[in-house]
Amino acid sequence: MDVMPLLLLVAGSAAIAAAARRTPVPAPLLLVAIGLAVSYVPGVPDYTLDPHIVLPLILPPLLHTAATDSSYLDLRAQLRPVAMLSVGYVLFATFVVGWALYLIVPDLPLTAALVFGAVVAPPDAVAATAVARRVGLPSRITTILQGESLLNDATAITAYRVALAAAVGEGATWAGGIGEFLLAAIGGVVVGLVLMAPIHWLRTHIKEALLQNTLSLLIPFVAYAVAEQVHASGVLAVVVVALYLGHRAWEVDFATRLQEEAVWKMVAFVLESAVFALIGLQLPVVLRGLGQYEGADAAWYALAVFLVVVAARFVWVYPATFLPRLLSARIREREENPSWKGPFIIAWAGMRGVVSLAIAFSIPLTMHDSEEPFPHRNLILFLTFTTVIGTLVVQGLTLPPLIRLLKVPGRDVQAETLAEANAQAQASRAAERRLDELLTDERNALPAPLADRLRIVLERRRNAVWERLGQANPVTGESVDDTYRRLSREMISAEREVFVRLRDARYIDDEMLRTLLRRLDLEEAAAFREAA
Repeated sequence: MDVMPLLLLVAGSAAIAAAARRTPVPAPLLLVAIGLAVSYVPGVPDYTLDPHIVLPLILPPLLHTAATDSSYLDLRAQLRPVAMLSVGYVLFATFVVGWALYLIVPDLPLTAALVFGAVVAPPDAVAATAVARRVGLPSRITTILQGESLLNDATAITAYRVALAAAVGEGATWAGGIGEFLLAAIGGVVVGLVLMAPIHWLRTHIKEALLQNTLSLLIPFVAYAVAEQVHASGVLAVVVVALYLGHRAWEVDFATRLQEEAVWKMVAFVLESAVFALIGLQLPVVLRGLGQYEGADAAWYALAVFLVVVAARFVWVYPATFLPRLLSARIREREENPSWKGPFIIAWAGMRGVVSLAIAFSIPLTMHDSEEPFPHRNLILFLTFTTVIGTLVVQGLTLPPLIRLLKVPGRDVQAETLAEANAQAQASRAAERRLDELLTDERNALPAPLADRLRIVLERRRNAVWERLGQANPVTGESVDDTYRRLSREMISAEREVFVRLRDARYIDDEMLRTLLRRLDLEEAAAFREAA
């Protein structure tokens, strides 16, 4: 097996994603654009998206890291709009886009058109949320987009399976399709609910951080595989487990949390970078099999489908946002009245991604129990590719200026900092009371300087957030807190140099050096986290 193409893909996509941080273009869009350009460079190997790799091996860890970083409480508060998008919109888009393609393309069976509708129905909000974080969208919009991206793949994959069964002649019925959808949805949630408590128990009882991280890496694959084994939704199982684990992460050992966060950030960075690069690299593969549809017909179909996909999201989002408020007094009481701007941004953020391409490549070559080819399979692959590229490029590039043009109010940094300061003050008072209680016990006797040091550290942590609200240094522009952290790092760096010099002089050995450096690394990590 030649591993060089894989190494080139990972290394190249990671380098491009890192370079994108220095540009105003979001990393996913730059990766897709460069992938398109590189796909025709002589000597570049063909990279074909294999659904047997993407769906069970790449999708679960991406869903896991996105769900653990999400807020269960925020998602629960926005459950209605998230469900309207992740279930209602996906089914609506499946039928609307499929019916439009059936009308546009001559001789295309309706069942095959509905297969395409299910393929392009789920937006991939990775790029949208990346833009949202960079521009500073309100947390409610970001939560809705994140929640949609976590759940809509389950709806789309199930709708695709039902439509595909009808298209290849496996005798699917409406009742059977609804039953399969309910089995997948309810089964996926049940599998997640069954797995989440035992997995969390293991996480809290395994004390070695190395074993903890090994378990952490296995969790999304186990949840996905178990659910798929019983014909339930692996996507929903992964999301349910990850939301629970993220909500209870505070119960896990601190060393595990530090390592786990670093490991999953690396995994997500590598996979997301490679996935978006792969999207662009599919161009030669898709065009090679287009056949009779080359030229003006293919361009017209691609443009028409893109316009229908974009329009269908607007047609769904606005009624789904405002009609429930008109019909239900309870919704009006529980939810704030949205302006037209928020739904507009949510509708425009419907970019498609790698899941659509992976599902499209899983369409079989032939019909069920027959050598007859699947109708218009190559055209469906091509239109999936152009829809993904079109939405990523057109909507992805215009989303940041659109947000600025609409002047949507962003996050209130001042209010968030005040809330953080008040929370820290309450926690510090509780910690101080607990320290006083402990020091009254003879078993906890400490010399006065050490007891004072604990109080100084506590006061330092309490004051750190308030100092961020203070005036900046007129010379450096730093806050008092920033200056403190910088000087602390300089002191740690000086200590580190001494330890290395003592090791080189053979006064201490390498094992002791690693122990001392780890202690300094933890202190520096703590300073960095405060700075963030």
